[in-house]
Amino acid sequence: MLHNIMLLTLAPALLYQGKRVRATTPRLPEASGPRAGQAGKGPSLHLLILGDSAAAGVGAKDQSIALSGQLVDRLSQHYQVHWTLEALTGRKVADYLPPPDATTETAASRLPSCDADIVVVSLGVNDVTSKCSVTGWLKQVDRLIAGINQQYAPDRILFTAVPPMERFPVLPQPLRRYLGERARAFNMGLARRVGGYPNVDLIGVQFENGPDVMATDGFHPGPGGYRMWAETLAAHIGPPA
Repeated sequence: MLHNIMLLTLAPALLYQGKRVRATTPRLPEASGPRAGQAGKGPSLHLLILGDSAAAGVGAKDQSIALSGQLVDRLSQHYQVHWTLEALTGRKVADYLPPPDATTETAASRLPSCDADIVVVSLGVNDVTSKCSVTGWLKQVDRLIAGINQQYAPDRILFTAVPPMERFPVLPQPLRRYLGERARAFNMGLARRVGGYPNVDLIGVQFENGPDVMATDGFHPGPGGYRMWAETLAAHIGPPA
């Protein structure tokens, strides 16, 4: 794989650039506001958003203009939405998995206690920037899907694809290209993996260019990026049958 070749040949430069980006990039707070609630009228829909800093709304001042608020706003036009947001900056897939020696009864112990007809998962960026291999990550994804299905038995699990990291303005070259290639490898593996599950879909978001799309840190979505993400998810979920 190209990203493995780049790692071997450019390791010192990539390591230096990674440390510099972490040291100099401003750390934006997670969006303020409620992380659970009810909105709209119509058939009941229980929504769980699970994930990392993007799911937590970093890059938006308030949850109302982050992913959770914009998605609930669109879904509430057709449903009575009961929603829960469980997200934290830095989260990886492994953070939602039980310990390796967990029994079947505790397999979902790190997931929130709520009902969920639809589970939106935003995870992968922190795995891409870690030392985790694609193969190892996909095994973790299998365990996460099993835990979600065990705890909630949802109608749909919607994995958001890892964003195109080669477009992140904050990343210098060659780090930007390396992480972009690695993100593509993760997404290719994820696309193959979720195809084996009848209730799991991979959702790609076609971000447009524009000053409102990215946050000021050059790493997270801005309100415009969250709007496009919410529109894509809402269109996939659709109105009641």
